[in-house]
Amino acid sequence: MATGVLPLLLGKYTRLAQFYGQHEKAYTGTIRFGFATDTYDAEGAQVGEAVRPELNLEQVRVVAARFQGEMEQIPPPVSAKKVGGKPAYKIARAGGTPELKRARVTVAEFVIEGLEGEVAAFRMRVSAGGYVRAVAHELGQALGCGAHLKCLRRTASGPFTLEDALTFDEVEALAASGGLEARLPHPRTLLPEMPSVTADEQTVGRMRNGLQVNLPEFGETPLVKVFAGQRQLVGIAKRVAGTLFQPFVVLANGQ
Repeated sequence: MATGVLPLLLGKYTRLAQFYGQHEKAYTGTIRFGFATDTYDAEGAQVGEAVRPELNLEQVRVVAARFQGEMEQIPPPVSAKKVGGKPAYKIARAGGTPELKRARVTVAEFVIEGLEGEVAAFRMRVSAGGYVRAVAHELGQALGCGAHLKCLRRTASGPFTLEDALTFDEVEALAASGGLEARLPHPRTLLPEMPSVTADEQTVGRMRNGLQVNLPEFGETPLVKVFAGQRQLVGIAKRVAGTLFQPFVVLANGQ
């Protein structure tokens, strides 16, 4: 039901996971009108009676326009959101009703691209923490006919796009042939919001020992990527003042 881009951090690069959690994500998919489900998607159980809605494309587009911009969204009951330290889906699957709090999300784009019978095709861009299936559910409520997410494809997660993605079979084949690293993004293209600086051997040694270092970076950005040579990412350093930096994340030695 759900396919598309899934960024995976390998080896020492798992240390960078903290920087990737807040990226906007882009999707395409379809919404089925006529009934809601308990999970807000096609894998859940039907809630209430099904109806045959009489909808037209313009009508759906007008109502969908309400779901763009900043909004308060209640996450689906079957989700990984924590309630009292416990994932909501565990509470729901045990027969309980998780008391989920509204979260502020931003839907940068929500376009209904077509409507065929009871199924609408859409594209969407939403901030981290936003649930596409919650939008589908609420759209059905607003139209008075119920709805759920029929299928979903993530086309981008931050800077990573479907066009650049590898299938699991491709990853397996490249790993077996020793060609995986060459196919992955160049380390200097990672976290493009941070400038890259190249440090000498002494500076790299100090940084790996957790000591403050002076780096040739004269901008204002608080974090920089530090390299030894062109490809070897040493880590992320945090500006203390001027060109003085404190190691913030240090990656293991080697590639």
